[in-house]
Amino acid sequence: MTQPETNDNNDKTPDEDKSLENLLPIDEHVEEVAENGQKVVHRGVYLLPNLITTGALFSGFYAIIAGMHQNFEAAAIAIFVAMILDGLDGRVARMTNTASEFGVQYDSLSDMVSFGLAPAMVVFSWGFAELGKFGWTAAFTYAACAALRLARFNTQVDVVDKRYFVGLASPAAAAIVAGIVWQWNDVLLSTELAVIVAVVTIFAGLLMVSNVKYNSFKGIDLRGRVPFVVMLAVVIGFAVVSSAPSTMLLVIFGLYGLSGPVLWCWRLFRPPEAAE
Repeated sequence: MTQPETNDNNDKTPDEDKSLENLLPIDEHVEEVAENGQKVVHRGVYLLPNLITTGALFSGFYAIIAGMHQNFEAAAIAIFVAMILDGLDGRVARMTNTASEFGVQYDSLSDMVSFGLAPAMVVFSWGFAELGKFGWTAAFTYAACAALRLARFNTQVDVVDKRYFVGLASPAAAAIVAGIVWQWNDVLLSTELAVIVAVVTIFAGLLMVSNVKYNSFKGIDLRGRVPFVVMLAVVIGFAVVSSAPSTMLLVIFGLYGLSGPVLWCWRLFRPPEAAE
């Protein structure tokens, strides 16, 4: 004798049906924001700033692939392209009033790939492979410090002085590492030079998680009027950098990276007269 067919759905209560619906995946991203003192629910994500962030993420991913194929010049350039796009997405979001919590978290994950994993893997493929455990330890130290730096930045973004970064920003640290690779991409490093570069990479990583303050340059008003000589200086700066981009970018970001420890030491050991 066959058993009569039953419909299991009829045995479920309305509360159970609602709980099952809550377990189903949502089609749209839902974000609750405050507007004019009231909470408003927005569905979906803003296209323009997240599209720029995706470009930065792709640049970091491409840098890793290029480094794996020994194309170190292209890998280093891709990291610098990611830096440009990373600087644009936040400004575009603020200028177009399309900033969102989703964009903040997406940008942080993109930074981890572009300025954490990509520089570590590129510099390891370029010059650390022959160093054995010390080589991959140096690369991992840099990547781990980048992750810690981004996590700390996300938790302190609302409480720190906007004029300063606490610790070296991850794009600047990535520029130092990528600048070294770009400058000497076709040079076969000796063991001694590879050790020096590894120490510099570790030092750049430690600066990211240090308490040393760096100027963020966020106080610069890009929409305001400036004297004509400032515009002339910008043009000359572009000309100088374009004449030898790998050398000039390495010098610029290298000096910026050293500026934090130098100013910290100066404040620590300055005479009382200078403090007054």
